[in-house]
Amino acid sequence: MNLIAKLLPPANVVVGLEASSKKRAFEQAGLLFENNHGIGRSTVFDSLFAREKLGSTGLGQGIAIPHGRIKGLKDALGAFIRLAEPVPFDAPDGRPVSMLFVLLVPEQANEHHLQLLSELAQMFSDRPFREQLMSAPDALAAHALFAQWGSDAPDNGSPAV
Repeated sequence: MNLIAKLLPPANVVVGLEASSKKRAFEQAGLLFENNHGIGRSTVFDSLFAREKLGSTGLGQGIAIPHGRIKGLKDALGAFIRLAEPVPFDAPDGRPVSMLFVLLVPEQANEHHLQLLSELAQMFSDRPFREQLMSAPDALAAHALFAQWGSDAPDNGSPAV
């Protein structure tokens, strides 16, 4: 199982979210974490917004990985959000963002935080994976794509042929 699948419960996958701006998307992410994990929506919003002020978390190709540190959080948590309509995000390629992976990490997480961001960057640099996420019919299908990512190699103990 990849690192991302471990921190992405099915309830944290939303497809077709209505958000008119980056700020509204962060507000919706805050609401999701509050409802599903009891983390205050303003805590999530403030953490994401503070990180965004340092520079856009937009990767390009319609993808962003907003992330923030949360005091008192025990383990990293993620949420995947596919917006109904793309929003401006100051991405390097200038394209608006339609898919966000929101990553929350404990305040002191450094190495693990970087590993998670690295794996997310690998996932989203995989064009077929991005395309499958964009066309996934619902949240369960999108969640399954994250769970399966990187597991298409044989894992039965025998060498690949």
